[in-house]
Amino acid sequence: MSFRPLIRPALLATALVIAAPALAETGAADAQLATFTPSQSPNNDKIDYSIWDEAMKNIVISMGPSLREGAGRPDPSFGTRRQYGHVSRYRLEGTRVMFSFLDADVIASFTEYRKDLENTANIVDIQSLSRNEQLAYWINLHNVAMVEQIANAWPIRQPREIKVDGVPLDEARFITVEGVSLSPRDIREKIVYRHWKDPAVMYGFWRGEIGGPSLQREAFNADNVARLLTRSAADFVNSLRGTQEQSGTLQVSEFYREAAPFFFPNFEADVRAHLARYADETTSALLAKTSGVDPVINEHDIADIEGGVREPTYQNITSNGQAISFRIPQSVTALLRERETKFQEIIRQGRTGTVTFSNIALPGDTGEAAEVE
Repeated sequence: MSFRPLIRPALLATALVIAAPALAETGAADAQLATFTPSQSPNNDKIDYSIWDEAMKNIVISMGPSLREGAGRPDPSFGTRRQYGHVSRYRLEGTRVMFSFLDADVIASFTEYRKDLENTANIVDIQSLSRNEQLAYWINLHNVAMVEQIANAWPIRQPREIKVDGVPLDEARFITVEGVSLSPRDIREKIVYRHWKDPAVMYGFWRGEIGGPSLQREAFNADNVARLLTRSAADFVNSLRGTQEQSGTLQVSEFYREAAPFFFPNFEADVRAHLARYADETTSALLAKTSGVDPVINEHDIADIEGGVREPTYQNITSNGQAISFRIPQSVTALLRERETKFQEIIRQGRTGTVTFSNIALPGDTGEAAEVE
C-alpha cells in the first residue's frame, strides 16, 4: 500500500474556536526547556496538518471499542507450529498501524515530515500560538517521531527494544525544536505535562504499544484537539488495558503511575476522580465495587497489524470471488476476522456510536466491512 508523499505543513491564519486549558505552574524548568513556556499573548496563526491526516487514514486501523473481554490465544499459522501475529489478550482493543505494508519511500517520508515539523518552529513562534494550537503541534510531532522510528526499526516485537544511537527510543533526543534537542518523553513530560493541567493530554500521545492510548485516525489540530482527547480518553478508560478488577482491587494502567507527579498527587483519589469523568456504565460499576488503585496493567507488544514479525506464509485476497494481486499474512487475516466477529457482536448488542467504513476487505468478503468506533 502507499499514499502520496508527505509535504511541508502550511501556515494559515484563522479564528480560534476552542477554549484553551489553564496554564500550569512551570516550576524550576531548566533554561533550555523554559523557552517552550506558552506565551501569555497568543496569536491567531494555525498549522495545517492535512497531509498527516491523510496518512493516518491510510495506515491506521481501528479495532473498535472494548467489549471488556480478553481475547483468547489464537491458533498457530496453517502448516506450522510457530505462533505468528498477536497473542495479547488486548489485541482487539485500540488501533493498529500497518507498518508491514509500508515501502521505503513512505517510511522515508515520515522522517522528512518530522523534520518539516521541526522547521515549522523556525518559521512561526510555537510558544505564541493559541494553547490548543501548541498542544496539537506537540502531540503531532511526538506521534510522527514515534511512527517514524518504529517504521525504521520494523520488524520488532516491542518499541521499548528500539534504540536511537544507542539510547532507548523514549529517551533518545533525536527531535530538535528551536535548537533544543528533545526526546519523546521530554515532549510529554517537560513541555506538555508541565504546562497543561488537564490529564486528558495523556491520551494524545501514542507510545507504539498495545497497552497505551490509541493512535488516532486523524491528525490533531486546534479545532479538534479537545474532541480527540475526549474520544481517546473514553476509549482507554473503558477498556481492559485501562481498568480492570482483581480480587476487589481496581487495577489501572501503569501509565497513570508515570503521570502521577503531574496530575495525580493524591494518587488513589485523583485517579478515581479522573476515571469517573470518562467512565461508561460498566466502568462506573467497576469503580463502585472496587477499592484501592493498583497501576499494574501493561502490554508492551507493538501496536501494529502483524505482531512485529514477518510471517513467511501468506493468503491471497479475493474480492467478489475474483483473486486480486495482493497477499497478506495468515496471522493478519486471522486478526481481521476476529475484528469482524467483534464488530458483529457490537451490532448484536445494539451498542450505538459512530459508524464509518473500513478500507479493509477480508479474504472471501464482498464490499466494505463496517467499522464501529
